[in-house]
Amino acid sequence: YLADITYGTNNEFGFDYLRDNMSQTPDQLVQRKLHFAMVDEVDSVLIDDARTPLIISGPVPFGDQHEFHELKPRIERLVTAQKEYIQKALNEAKKLINDGKAGTEEGEGGLALLRAHRGLPKNKALIKFLSEGSNKQTLLKTENHYMADQSKNMPKVDSELFFYIDEKNNQVELTEKGIELITKSGEDSNFFILPDVGTEIAEIEKSSQSNEEKIAQKDALMRDYSIKAERIHSVNQLLKAYTLFEIDVEYIIDEGKIKIVDEQTGRIMDGRRYSDGLHQAIEAKENVKVEDASQTYATVTLQNFFRMYHKLCGMTGTATTEAGEFWSIYKLDVVEIPTNRVISRKDEQDYVYRTIREKYNAVAEEIGKLTEAGRPVLVGTTSVEISELLSRMLKLRGIKHNVLNAKMHQKEADIVAEAGQAGQVTIATNMAGRGTDIKLGPGVKDAGGLAIVGTERHESRRVDRQLRGRAGRQGDPGSSQFFVSLEDNLMRLFGSERISNIMVRMGIEDGEVIQHSMITKSIERAQKKVEENNFGIRKRLLEYDDVMNSQRSVIYSKRRNALFGERLDLDMSNMVFDVAEDIVSEYKEAGNYEGFKLEVIKNFSADTTIDQSEFASKSIHHLTDKLFEEVTAFYTRKSDAIIAQAMPVLLQVYDERGDQVEQIVVPFTDGLRSIQVTVGLKKAIENGGREVTRSFEKTIVLALIDESWKEHLREMDELKQSVQNAVYEQKDPLIIYKMEAFNLFKNMLNAVNKEVVSFLYKGGIPGQTEPADVREAQAPRPAPSRLKMSKPEFGQSSHTGMPEMEDTREHVPQQPIRKEVTVGRNEPCPCGSGKKFKNCHGAGL
Repeated sequence: YLADITYGTNNEFGFDYLRDNMSQTPDQLVQRKLHFAMVDEVDSVLIDDARTPLIISGPVPFGDQHEFHELKPRIERLVTAQKEYIQKALNEAKKLINDGKAGTEEGEGGLALLRAHRGLPKNKALIKFLSEGSNKQTLLKTENHYMADQSKNMPKVDSELFFYIDEKNNQVELTEKGIELITKSGEDSNFFILPDVGTEIAEIEKSSQSNEEKIAQKDALMRDYSIKAERIHSVNQLLKAYTLFEIDVEYIIDEGKIKIVDEQTGRIMDGRRYSDGLHQAIEAKENVKVEDASQTYATVTLQNFFRMYHKLCGMTGTATTEAGEFWSIYKLDVVEIPTNRVISRKDEQDYVYRTIREKYNAVAEEIGKLTEAGRPVLVGTTSVEISELLSRMLKLRGIKHNVLNAKMHQKEADIVAEAGQAGQVTIATNMAGRGTDIKLGPGVKDAGGLAIVGTERHESRRVDRQLRGRAGRQGDPGSSQFFVSLEDNLMRLFGSERISNIMVRMGIEDGEVIQHSMITKSIERAQKKVEENNFGIRKRLLEYDDVMNSQRSVIYSKRRNALFGERLDLDMSNMVFDVAEDIVSEYKEAGNYEGFKLEVIKNFSADTTIDQSEFASKSIHHLTDKLFEEVTAFYTRKSDAIIAQAMPVLLQVYDERGDQVEQIVVPFTDGLRSIQVTVGLKKAIENGGREVTRSFEKTIVLALIDESWKEHLREMDELKQSVQNAVYEQKDPLIIYKMEAFNLFKNMLNAVNKEVVSFLYKGGIPGQTEPADVREAQAPRPAPSRLKMSKPEFGQSSHTGMPEMEDTREHVPQQPIRKEVTVGRNEPCPCGSGKKFKNCHGAGL
């Protein structure tokens, strides 16, 4: 980073930023200020990957404990029962619709068809039936009928299902019938139902039991709630794994591990894991080893990381369709630069078929014709599964070809090198779509250049344009042709009804093809609809992350002040003042002088000269100022005492081993916790021992900020999940999130202030340290941190992507170390008073 220009991957720059903000010493920092960033394939990084937070994570206590294996047989039984019901519902729908009973009420074809669609929208027989005649219109008409008045009649549709799927939003919900099926006979009927905590606590409070019994009942209730919440979460993730995630589409199994396939590029996302237990659920589904859960230590989205740069720019071949988003989020203008040579590639109108089978047969025929003409063909597919299906079809027809997908990525360079030779066929997922230069072999230009055959329209127009852009480079001849069917995902979800109507009116039969500019425009409108939907999700995520971003900047600036020692004195004074103000405000308003004195001793380990009459008569402002002055003077005397205790030892070590030892470790303890503080020996001697107390302050502030921030991130994750329920109360979850997040952050800062002040005021060097006890500071040897990245889809009960990366550079934040002997809160206090620990020396801990 000291060079004028640093070239690297966006993820690594982001991770270096996070690692810098977890470092323990200034010499561990690598990045300079974020001045200027130039991003290659800028639309891929700032738009496609914008929803991907970079996450540094580590092990979580009991991370190997889960119920996925125990719950898996129940979910398999549930999915099997649903499939059987859907088959019956579909057969019933076919019969009733053929008999002319296509209405929306019970016993009519429209309702049976809607149930089949809500139950398993990817069912192949259902997809085929919907592509015939006006069946799609029947489904849409029924769906609109039940979705009226904010879907108040939808429960009538779902009541017969075991679970229903909202494919557009990637959500699955269990129904009453489903819960009944997976609750074993003889088991508690509320096995999968959360207790109503508010009502039950109110009932406990009303009862005539003793306080101890009430507390025990409340503890049992909260324990029951957390166990059931975790169980329901595991069931939902397993259900998603079985119904929304398909092998060889969203993921593959490689070397006994589940590996995610990037939908944009078709490449394996090495080291990445889905978040929120979803990856573990897929591992359980596919019978591979279920990895341990982990906890977030630091996180930032790529959007917010690149917005930190003073200047930002980038380049790509496909930005014009996203010009609005670039301006809206990054304030970047899109400028289109004319091509070096005139484009001579022919982009044909789409061929549209009714069914997938007809489409693939037509693709295979087209490939045969193009290879006979001596042209190389690049076939673009959207998944590993489809690339393998086409490969089998071409083998049957005796057409030689190469396959380039996530499973064959090792041979990528060789396959791309051959892809431009005459008659060569290359079947590729989107991995060949971006930044790949295919060199044309001899005689290919005369034959018409490289032919692009797209087997499906992607959700994003940019991905289609990237694929077209592999042909006709630098003015070379070429052509591109997309083949579409009404059963394709894009058409099924976002727009086949209009095209289906046109085909019905024109009398297009099965096997016939339609090609018209009006159809192509209609498909592009469907893509635009998806792009707008995705933009809305990204913008929403950014609004949530902006809350985190403002909190992150406060914490990281506090951390940096402590790391460099700049403003540390000022930050320390502010912390002491805030704690003093909190104590005075709380006890002055309550008029509790005894409580005030006790709290001062508890937090500052010092008594105050403020007497009862002064406490009663003076203002909060006056009392705060006086208390602040007293405790500051006490801390100065305490620091001088620590220096006086340490200096003889430091001087002796410096005289005897000063030429060998640069830094030494000095132990500090507050009586409960101990921490090893690294002190620069020469600097400590030069400034009369002040370096000892500065290092002590710095280490404590860093350790407690890191520990609290890690816990705060976990609470923010849980908050983000829980606020989504606000939509059921007709409230905006974002507003609730902002309010609750502010309160959480304020409480965290107050807690950090109190913990830091308490440790510093109580802490000291234990006993009498002899020179022989002093040891040289060793370079830390922390456990490897595990780096993760994720793709949460917002507005869902669960996120859909959180990748995990092993990092060879090791790092772990220095944290307070608990003494070996710990005392339980309800055990006798070790001081011998006979009181419980929580009522004696453990009060307030």
